[in-house]
Amino acid sequence: MNSLDVSSTMTAPTHRASCAAGDERTASRIVDLLSETFDGDEVAVAAFERPDGQWEVTLYFAAPPDETAIRDLIQLSTSRELAASMRFDDIAAQDWVKSSLEGLVPVEAGRFIVHGHHDRDRIAPNKLGIEIEAALAFGTGHHGTTRGCLLLLDQVLRLRMPKRVLDLGSGTGVLAIAAAKAMHRKILASDIDPRSTIVAAENARLNGVGEYVESIHATGFASPRFAAMGPFSLVMANILANPLRKLAPEMSAHLAPSAFIILSGLLPHQARGVIAAYRGQGVRLIRRLQLDGWTSLLMQRMG
Repeated sequence: MNSLDVSSTMTAPTHRASCAAGDERTASRIVDLLSETFDGDEVAVAAFERPDGQWEVTLYFAAPPDETAIRDLIQLSTSRELAASMRFDDIAAQDWVKSSLEGLVPVEAGRFIVHGHHDRDRIAPNKLGIEIEAALAFGTGHHGTTRGCLLLLDQVLRLRMPKRVLDLGSGTGVLAIAAAKAMHRKILASDIDPRSTIVAAENARLNGVGEYVESIHATGFASPRFAAMGPFSLVMANILANPLRKLAPEMSAHLAPSAFIILSGLLPHQARGVIAAYRGQGVRLIRRLQLDGWTSLLMQRMG
């Protein structure tokens, strides 16, 4: 993939594949298989419920996909008929900042409110505004996973003021910015995509918390910065179920006693497996929150 030029907001053409999956369980099965098959840097997989109650699965590719291979994968997890119904098309280059923000209204999540530049003057004085421009709607708070994490962060901050905070898989930096605005403390934000680290750092600067948010490129907990900044009393990870399960032992090793963790990016049926993975590391479930078909978890290290 090309490196990000933060001075430009025009995307390259994107290749898309989509199909009507029927019910939520079938959609979830397809998402699980595709997420484990493809590299997250090359393919984005999404599932959502349509107004008619049917579920749709969509894949976005940076390069033209092998249509036969995709159909074969879909057939493995569902049926030949569903695989045959897969649709392939291209999305033309566009100004994605402008198009993603058109029609978006500020989104409240506890004390936080995520908004675009056009709503800057509408934010109430008793709210912590998070202004996000250079991002798609998934990372602006208009997605159930981001809003769920912000609501759980607000709950944590009402219970305790964490000393050391990590936003793992920070994306646009919304969660790191929210924590920095609420606490005025150093926040470590990491992402496997080097472009996202640039966007997160720029968004932190835009929101006046650039001095608090340290944005780094890292896979898992490989960077020495995790050991230097930890152990963490709060970790937020809005990624996907499979990597969350795999990261359970490493994440637990970087937690302070009684630390909180906020996990999201989960379809409802995936939550049980993630909870079990962390329970095996001595982490208990405190709250499970479901919004817009996505599940967010608040957990705490025991002892």
